[in-house]
Amino acid sequence: MADLLTLKKFEALSPFEIKDELINLAKSNSKRSQMPFLNAGRGNPNWIATTPREGFFLLGQFAVTESKRVMEHPAGIGGMPQAKGIAGRFEAWLAQHKDMPGASFLTEMLPFAVKKFGFDPDAFVHELVDSIIGDNYPVPDRMLVHNEKIVNEYLMWAVCGEPRPAGKFDIYAVEGGTAAMCYLFKSLKANRLLVPGDTIALATPIFTPYIEMTHLEDYDLKVVQIRAPQENKFQFTDEEIRKLEDPKVKAFFVVNPSNPPGMALSKETVAKLANLVRTKRPDLMILTDDVYGTFVHDFRSLLGELPHNTIGVYSYSKYFGCTGWRLGAIAIHEDNIFDKKIANLPDEAVKALDKRYGPLTLEPRKLKLIDRIVADSRDVALNHTAGLSLPQQVMMSLFSLSEMMDVNKAYQAACMEIVNKRLWSLLDGLGLADKLVPNPNYDAYYALIDFEFWARKNIGDDAVEYLKKNVHPLDLAFRLAEAHGIVLLNGGGFDAPEWSLRVSLANLPDDVYDDIGRGVRTIARGYRDAYEAATGTQGGARR
Repeated sequence: MADLLTLKKFEALSPFEIKDELINLAKSNSKRSQMPFLNAGRGNPNWIATTPREGFFLLGQFAVTESKRVMEHPAGIGGMPQAKGIAGRFEAWLAQHKDMPGASFLTEMLPFAVKKFGFDPDAFVHELVDSIIGDNYPVPDRMLVHNEKIVNEYLMWAVCGEPRPAGKFDIYAVEGGTAAMCYLFKSLKANRLLVPGDTIALATPIFTPYIEMTHLEDYDLKVVQIRAPQENKFQFTDEEIRKLEDPKVKAFFVVNPSNPPGMALSKETVAKLANLVRTKRPDLMILTDDVYGTFVHDFRSLLGELPHNTIGVYSYSKYFGCTGWRLGAIAIHEDNIFDKKIANLPDEAVKALDKRYGPLTLEPRKLKLIDRIVADSRDVALNHTAGLSLPQQVMMSLFSLSEMMDVNKAYQAACMEIVNKRLWSLLDGLGLADKLVPNPNYDAYYALIDFEFWARKNIGDDAVEYLKKNVHPLDLAFRLAEAHGIVLLNGGGFDAPEWSLRVSLANLPDDVYDDIGRGVRTIARGYRDAYEAATGTQGGARR
């Protein structure tokens, strides 16, 4: 077993930083033993959505022909695509290239979008073509006009659920969920909605950066945990929900479905939270990060249930296999409590914000929070060059439209099938496949192995108590890496149980997940043998 003092020095690190050490150990093992190196420590999926990508790359070829139509210099210089008649030229060009990958998708996409959203065909196609060329700054800087309408509709399906909230969301296209988090923390502070010393609530277990950012000197927020324990199927208990009644709690941050347990808030839990907000805490600010919502049938976000109180964060990365594209969105309802809170700040704070945003508008007090976030993302002074790269926004439109056009949800079913097949393989390796019943709220994107809970049933309570007294919880992750070449993240870093491990079910081949389960069982047997050797007991544990 690893030395206690050696492991203690890693306690202060994020699990994502500990991962690098585990990878080095696992790779060394792999070279030494010829065993495979299995890194299930990161959530990057190993599948991609091909149809919208084929459309993207073919659209790019058409866009270049449009540039050359305006100007074709022998030195390789083209002009800026022109809007007049571009939709007709696009349709004709697609007919000439109907056998190219992506042609059928683009041919169906144009009339679909025009009919669904009432777009002017030339204006829509010109936005796509000019943007994929990338010859202009983003205008509007927050989000392209057609793209915002498309993404608003996509989010209504992906996270809001039924019943559909009235009105619409103002959306800011950002560089993935990572940028969304950074921008939101910065703007909530800049606009005095959260100031150092304020108290917020975190739904735990939770994605580690939400824990870490609150403690940064920049924000210095006090944290109340709203726990979702395993014994309650990772739903908040009534007692935990009641913590939100305290008016000191200014905001509630949620990852839904949770990371790492992978459990979505049940309809009953959402209803309880909604009732609390409506009857006792109409002032409560909510931030919900719903990246994995598309892996749960009939998903319902707090953004859909409580749109006026909630800021939504979404990333396309996991569902479409596009972490490298850096595609995300911040969504705030057009009628929200955040703008009202800013308007009602003390006079001194309002004047300070007038000064901050004064260079952008003659009426800074009318500037919505969503537009303040855009400005703050570029330190206000560079607001005129804000906005997500335009080719990225085109990809966002095509991903969204491909999902809308898939009326039978074949792509969603396939993604769910991939991760669920791996889940049951892992459970088989752990010896649990015949003991568990599927939970409809579970996304199966990550699996949280509660090693203590499992070990009590498999090596006995006495052996577990010995472990807890003599072995550091991180030993489990380090031993798996060193002895089996398996990299899993420690659950404790997500405020999950200390003796737990996060397994990504997204990024490895289907046939290795039972090996991960068997590796955990082998480590457990080693722990049991160590316990028996230390205590002189034998045969008292189950294998």
